[in-house]
Amino acid sequence: MISPLKGIHHVTAITSSAEKNYQFFTYVLGMRLVKKTVNQDDIQTYHLFFTDDTGSAGTDMTFFDFPGIPKGTHGTNEIYKTAFRVPTDAALEYWVKRFDKYEVKHTGIEELFGKKVLSFVDFDDQQYMLVSDEHNEGVASGTPWQNGPVPLEFAITGLGPIHIRVMKIEYMQELLEKVLLMRQVAKEGSLYLYETGEGGNGAQVIVEHNIVLPPGRQGFGTVHHAAFRVEDNSVLHDWIKRMSDFGFPNSGHVDRFFFESLYVRVAPGILFEWATDGPGFLGDEPYETLGEKLSLPPFLEPQREQIERLVRPIDTVRSTLKLEKEYL
Repeated sequence: MISPLKGIHHVTAITSSAEKNYQFFTYVLGMRLVKKTVNQDDIQTYHLFFTDDTGSAGTDMTFFDFPGIPKGTHGTNEIYKTAFRVPTDAALEYWVKRFDKYEVKHTGIEELFGKKVLSFVDFDDQQYMLVSDEHNEGVASGTPWQNGPVPLEFAITGLGPIHIRVMKIEYMQELLEKVLLMRQVAKEGSLYLYETGEGGNGAQVIVEHNIVLPPGRQGFGTVHHAAFRVEDNSVLHDWIKRMSDFGFPNSGHVDRFFFESLYVRVAPGILFEWATDGPGFLGDEPYETLGEKLSLPPFLEPQREQIERLVRPIDTVRSTLKLEKEYL
């Protein structure tokens, strides 16, 4: 028996500006930049990792800053929206005020699958949603960034459900249930809710059947891929074999230094990754100054001079700043 996927590991999206992205996630969303590195397959491209206080698996939103990439368009056949967990329904009331203060476009508080949610967008029209953990059971969330600007009782603690739009719903259902071993737990209109492992907000996928919109086009403002958690290298290799046995072309084992991975294009426009929970982000930088310097995995360290010439400097020093908690 193969070990089931444990939940969402991370979501990687594309931004038009690493600088604006850093400002938005740090000072508006109050998530912690724990790693400033480069795309290991394209070393001229920044790769920023925003997480909880200690870089826990399941809390990680990352961004590529591809030079010159055009704006993407949202549609069907795409990973459409990323969710973040907050502790309570009352936290969403705080976030409405916070978004109004910082002129972040949002929908107001709504209800989805019995949970209070708040959808919003960033400067690139990247789609996000806050989801309340008030009545949630299942995968534990992370620890909010202790020194961030958001009061801890309202702060983001990790990733919630990823929202996928697809044209061929039967195919996606078969993929999730028979191949990825997820289970459907609810349905609302054209939306289907799936979960894996212990379930709950940190282990769910929302699938929207959408045959009206044209296919999305990847670019800045869209998601590049979504990753699911596996325990370790052994379980990862079990999944590599499983996906190969089902006939899916895949990357095979990839060592990303911070975790180990498998990549599979499971459907048009939808790239999934399997990622191990460790080693994590604390191995090469002190906790106090995570994300403040350019971090490179050992195999890229010999190219540091070249890489530092290719990527522009971005000031991400926060350990010298005193960020006051913003009560609104």
